[in-house]
Amino acid sequence: MRVIFLSLWVLIASTASAQQFAFELWHTGKVVLDTGDTLRGLLKYDLDKDILQVQANNKLESYTARKVLLFEIFDETVRRYRNFYSLPYALAGQYKAPVFFELLQEGKLTVLCREVLEYRTTSSPYYFYGSYSRLVLIYKYFVLRENGMIEEFRGKKNDWYELMPGKAEEIEKFAKQNRLSLDDKYELSRVVEYYNSLFSK
Repeated sequence: MRVIFLSLWVLIASTASAQQFAFELWHTGKVVLDTGDTLRGLLKYDLDKDILQVQANNKLESYTARKVLLFEIFDETVRRYRNFYSLPYALAGQYKAPVFFELLQEGKLTVLCREVLEYRTTSSPYYFYGSYSRLVLIYKYFVLRENGMIEEFRGKKNDWYELMPGKAEEIEKFAKQNRLSLDDKYELSRVVEYYNSLFSK
């Protein structure tokens, strides 16, 4: 019995460690540099260091967010195109500098996000092994105001409705009818997309 339990624990641990995040992979895509040049090839991004690696024209180049206007990838892990922009922002109270943001939705409410890795403690499904820590990918969301200012969204999921004045009740009804969770990145994107569509008719 002990051997079986040990094998199960090894399986849990190996599954957690084997998880690959999108930023660890190469993606087909394109990048537009600050010079106006467009490169197409394989892209690998690092939002923690705001660096983009590009394999194109038989060369491997690295670019900081200062040298990039935008880049687009097709992310096989979610089967979606994802768009990133280099925008001025002050991280951790520093002076403003270009950093990469993923664009979730653009319109009346423009929502951006950044990925962050954090260690989270998870309880083992097998009570006798207690809990263990593993790296989890979380998303920090930001709102791009009409004046160009970027503000981090620090509220809870239902606080999103406060950013949709006059439409909150309708948007909440839409989310419930479609069983959309504002805790999920792409479901949040659908909700914001619907909100923005009300102003484009």
